[in-house]
Order: sequence, then structure tokens, then C-alpha cells
Amino acid sequence: MFGLLSASVRLHILWRLADSDCDVGTLAQFTGQSMATVSHHLGKLKLAGLVEARRHGKRQVYGVADSHIVDVVRIAVNRRLELERPRTRARRASG
Repeated sequence: MFGLLSASVRLHILWRLADSDCDVGTLAQFTGQSMATVSHHLGKLKLAGLVEARRHGKRQVYGVADSHIVDVVRIAVNRRLELERPRTRARRASG
């Protein structure tokens, strides 16, 4: 799981899916990646059981398969943000 999440695109995809289910086009726009790239990463996440897909009309809609993975992602991202805050303040003070 952590190996899969080491790719920032996949982490961004899960971060977006934590809010709501969406299609490949929406995820591509959110991540700034092509639809082909996002589809590739979604395939890996789906194979690992981290996301699930369902048909919504002609579109494939993706969602998080396990809410615990969202907890892991949120903890990791929030911790990273906490660690970066003091550095930002230190740079401003010295600059």
C-alpha cells in the first residue's frame, strides 16, 4: 500500500476521492494529468483494492474502497503539513 501511495499522482487521486466519487476526467483535471495517466494509476489502485469503480451511465465513476485508507492518507498529509509549517516561518524570519 505504501509503495502505491509513494507516487504523488496516486496520492492526489485518493485525496480527491476522499471527498466524493468522481470520473477519470474530473480526476485528470484535479491532478493536472492526462486522462490516460489517471486511468493507468486508477487501474493500479483498483488492482490493489484501494479504489472501486462502478458504472454511472456511460461513465466509470471511482470511489475509495476502504475508508481506512483515507484515514492513512489524511494522517500522512496532515503530518507533512505540520512539519513544513515551522520551516516556512523560519524562512520568513531569516529572509
